[in-house]
Amino acid sequence: MRTQSSATTPTSIAVPAPRDHRALGTAQAALGVTAFSLTFPSTAWGLESFGPWSLVAVRSVLAALVAGGCLLVAGVRLPERRHLPGLAVVAAGVVLGFPMLTTLALRTSTTAHAAVVVGLLPLTTAVFSALRTGTRPARRFWLAAVAGAAAVLAFTIGQSGGALTAADGYLFAALLVCAAGYTEGGRLARVMPGWQVIGWALALCLPLTVPAAALALSYEPVHLTARGVAGVVWVAVGSTFLGLLAWYRGMAAIGIPRASQLQLAQPLLTLVWSALLLGEHFTAAAPVTAVAVLVCIAVTQRS
Repeated sequence: MRTQSSATTPTSIAVPAPRDHRALGTAQAALGVTAFSLTFPSTAWGLESFGPWSLVAVRSVLAALVAGGCLLVAGVRLPERRHLPGLAVVAAGVVLGFPMLTTLALRTSTTAHAAVVVGLLPLTTAVFSALRTGTRPARRFWLAAVAGAAAVLAFTIGQSGGALTAADGYLFAALLVCAAGYTEGGRLARVMPGWQVIGWALALCLPLTVPAAALALSYEPVHLTARGVAGVVWVAVGSTFLGLLAWYRGMAAIGIPRASQLQLAQPLLTLVWSALLLGEHFTAAAPVTAVAVLVCIAVTQRS
């Protein structure tokens, strides 16, 4: 009796239930979304002290130093050669492309407007995921994703008075490169820890970002303020490294399409931060959109 009891008890404790695994993955992806929701307000703060090119280069260098230090302390080996193309896609899309394009857009666009346009990212990521990984979500998933994207788009048009600005071109391009980076990063996070995915992607960019930062700082004026420095530190450490760390771990646990739909809540979170941190205002349509987005998230999570 004792032998049988001791043999069965450790097994039941050591093996986590799949539902618990999915719940943890969902929580990690949601934590990443929360970190991302602060990116645009923090970028607006950073633009008070730095030019757009300086801001992107400096944030990438700072994030790479943090990530590189973690890789060194942990004694992580260099990634395998077969993973380098995927890491390059993550670096080009998430580390360089998306920050640069959205920073250029925020020179003339409000953070609220930019946040809601980028709210189309979940649908874009789901499409990239289907093309790249061969996954085929159910029809109900796609209907809910399109409905959520339509709600976000309608909110965007209502906020801007029906007119699209030149900054929207940067934002739409940012959607494409970021979706590619998210998809490839989520795929790599299945074979290596998520923090190593973003860590190596940042490290790969150092030969470009260090000279770019030196060049940009020599041409663009710098006026250091507390908000400007805080904004750069957050987008470097909070959004670029810690946020992506949690995000990739979540995608690896629950899948790229399902995790991407959690980002439907990101624009509305950013609206809240924009009001609290920047004093921006939005219309009463925000609560209606929030309810519609949450319903779509619930449907996609059950599909």
